[in-house]
Formats: sequence, structure tokens, C-alpha cells
Amino acid sequence: MSKDLIGYDALVEGGLRSVIREALRRVASEGWPGTHHAYITFRTDAPGVEVPDSLRARYPDELTIVLQHQFWDLEVEDDRFAVTLSFSKVGHRLAVPFAALTAYADPSVKFGLQFGVRQEADEIAPSPATDAAESSEQEAAAEIAPEADGDDVSPEAAGEKVAPEAGGEKIVALDRFRKK
Repeated sequence: MSKDLIGYDALVEGGLRSVIREALRRVASEGWPGTHHAYITFRTDAPGVEVPDSLRARYPDELTIVLQHQFWDLEVEDDRFAVTLSFSKVGHRLAVPFAALTAYADPSVKFGLQFGVRQEADEIAPSPATDAAESSEQEAAAEIAPEADGDDVSPEAAGEKVAPEAGGEKIVALDRFRKK
């Protein structure tokens, strides 16, 4: 079999990351429609990621943020997004390049994407397994989810699962299409 000199894997990942970019652009201009919301997981150690030092120390590899009710000043550029979130009742600005994303989920419509992490030019490692991701995402979301005010309760506070469930979600795992 020939070597992929076009780089189809990178093209597919770029296309899927553009889905997230366009969704966040709509949210930035119009807000979340209906019950839509997102869990966004990203590498905290990736180039260009800007998070408070306290969060980077607590989550040196990966962090999941929840964009639902309490987030401010969402700005979306071609290569990154920035948002202000409340951590322990203090607002902090985060900037995340789309290249740093490892997962995106909108549980309201059972939609999710997972991305591989490039280790070498020709090798791509899969994202953590759903079970492991569920556990770490629940911990991270519980830690960083905005505090609920009155009826504005986040799904994790209401007991909703944070990570996509196997079988029912529309998750696109790129490894399925890669040469083994």
C-alpha cells in the first residue's frame, strides 16, 4: 500500500475542527439555541493554550470545560477561541487553539467528536477511551463548571452524564479510518 502523501488524516481533522469553529461562531453571535451546550476537552500543554496557572497545575495534560449558562465574551477566530469562565467564583480568560482540542460533545443532541493527538509525522495516537474520558471529564466538569444560581442548573449538577455514552452518541473517531 502506498504512503499517504496528501495527508488525508490532517485534512479530515481540519474539516471536523471547522465544524466546532462554526458552531462556536454561531454561539458567540446568537447564544446557545434551545438546550444545546458543549463539553470541550483540550490539551493544556499544547502550544498556544492560555489557562490560569492554577488550572494548568491541577490539569497538566487535559482539561474539559463546560459552555452552557455561565460563560462570557466568547470570541472565535480562525485558529482559536477565547472565553471567560468562572473558577471558584473568579472569572478567568482562557484561549484555546482548535489544534489543541481532543474532544467536543453536545449531549443535548447526542453529538460528539474525538480527535487523535499527533505523536510523530506518520503516527496518530487515539484519544483516551470513552470510559476513562467519562471519569476524567466528570471530575474536571465538577471542578470547573460554573456555580448554579437559582434555576440555572448545569447538567452535571442535575446528574447528567458529562461524557458521551457509548452506543447512543454520534461520535466520529478518526482512528476507525486510519491504517492499522
